[in-house]
Amino acid sequence: MTTYLVTGGAGFIGSNFVLYMLEKYDDIRIVNVDVLTYAANLENLKSVEDDPRYIFVHADICDFAAMEKTFHTYQPDVVVNFAAESHVDRSIADPEIFAHTNVMGTLALLNCARNAWHQGDDDYGTHKFLQVSTDEVYGSLPLDDPEAFFREDTPLCPHSPYSASKASADFFVKAYGDTYKLPINITRCSNNYGPYQFPEKLIPLMIHNAVHHEPLPVYGDGLNVRDWLYVADHCKAIDLVINQGKLGEVYNVGGHNERHNIEIVQTIIRECSRILDDPLINDSLICYVQDRKGHDRRYGIAPDKIKADLGWYPETPFETGIVQTIQWYLDHQEWIEHVTSGAYKEYYQAFYGNKLETER
Repeated sequence: MTTYLVTGGAGFIGSNFVLYMLEKYDDIRIVNVDVLTYAANLENLKSVEDDPRYIFVHADICDFAAMEKTFHTYQPDVVVNFAAESHVDRSIADPEIFAHTNVMGTLALLNCARNAWHQGDDDYGTHKFLQVSTDEVYGSLPLDDPEAFFREDTPLCPHSPYSASKASADFFVKAYGDTYKLPINITRCSNNYGPYQFPEKLIPLMIHNAVHHEPLPVYGDGLNVRDWLYVADHCKAIDLVINQGKLGEVYNVGGHNERHNIEIVQTIIRECSRILDDPLINDSLICYVQDRKGHDRRYGIAPDKIKADLGWYPETPFETGIVQTIQWYLDHQEWIEHVTSGAYKEYYQAFYGNKLETER
């Protein structure tokens, strides 16, 4: 039985990955390590909480002693590191916590993996450490060159404290592979969407606000472009890289679904209005707010390498995935109301409240 140590497994992508792997494989064990910050929710994993193949460990990846104990107790064969502070706005307001979690937490995991797996003479057996990263480490692409894409050899050029912390973590992972021969891979994905995403991110935030006839805050002119990847497709890619990826390689995982932010918002308005038969959900809810500091104009990933090497491609067209995603959130209003209580409401008011009151 292969044991996977999945960090941040109660978050958005992590919980989807845990569910995907337990459904696909019978002969695995998942050890989910999560400190349960505001964006993590064990309700995401309620369907597997009694599965004997699933174990939850409440711990912080920055706590080296706790991680060392976890490695000793469960002896994982694979580490998949999703754990991260991930919201750009929050990184601008509080960069230190991003450096602490995303860099020092990754470093703690690398040291634990090296100590637990090293068998001498650069031999680590069949173990693997997979770092889940982001396309934001590459910086920004020009809006007027639609043929420009991020590739694995694109120089890293982060523009926000969040992306800088993820780039730093990537460099440490690569350095451990080069220096200590730790068996590593890095995946860099485009914007994920789908079930269980905390509603500070664009798509669930807009769905939540539209349903409640609240303002839909759009940064700047709304023309920033992002490449959207359905989360189930991302999980399949990670699984492939773990099992078939060449050691030491970076793989970009993109959806080839580029859209302007305002297009996403208008799609959500249209679909929510149609599904709920609610004419009050319309473009009048859109509220343009002051642009984010250092806001990258365009991200676009070329997933050519992972397709050529591993046969992966994004199976879910955006037109299908976005309708599925909207329907999921509409069907899970109780989940949304639960996770948007308390800390989220304070966050929302702090970042958007004054702007919405003055600019609506």
